[in-house]
Amino acid sequence: MTTTTAPPSTATLLATAEELRAKQAASTAEIAHPSLPNGSNIYGSTKIFPDYQADPSMSYLTLVHGIAHESSVSFIAILQATRALRKGFESVLYFYGPGAMNCMATRGFPTTGDSAFPGEQNINNQLATFIAEGGTVYCCRFGLSLHGLREEDLIAGVIPCHPLDVQDCVIHYAQKGAIINSTFMV
Repeated sequence: MTTTTAPPSTATLLATAEELRAKQAASTAEIAHPSLPNGSNIYGSTKIFPDYQADPSMSYLTLVHGIAHESSVSFIAILQATRALRKGFESVLYFYGPGAMNCMATRGFPTTGDSAFPGEQNINNQLATFIAEGGTVYCCRFGLSLHGLREEDLIAGVIPCHPLDVQDCVIHYAQKGAIINSTFMV
């Protein structure tokens, strides 16, 4: 039987709770927290560009290839499309690839429509607002199939599309002279 002895430790000893509390207090005291009360303005408010409004024939197409809740890409795209709609544009959202999962009415936990965390229903609520205000939402059927999502679970008012429609939608709106906002997440 052989016995091995660990070599002498060269590790730094752990700080005591008292030492940590002293360092925490010193760190916090370096800068006043919070330095400004709520309501303090720390950013300027000058808008550089005019608040453009659409002529009656103008269109705005937003392509969304972003996963719900993995970043703000999809939600911000919906907000931008809503703003374009309110400026008078014919505003269209087209969800394809993993973006298709943004269109699901079955989001929620522990039951559909519930929010397991604040903001879980932001996308659903904003899409419902967009549709109610006259926006058009398309969702690629192939994008749904990639993730095992069912067409019958789409948010009310979302229009399911053939996979080949993505390119033809872009062509259609480009020929109309639309502003095309393409969002993509990798």
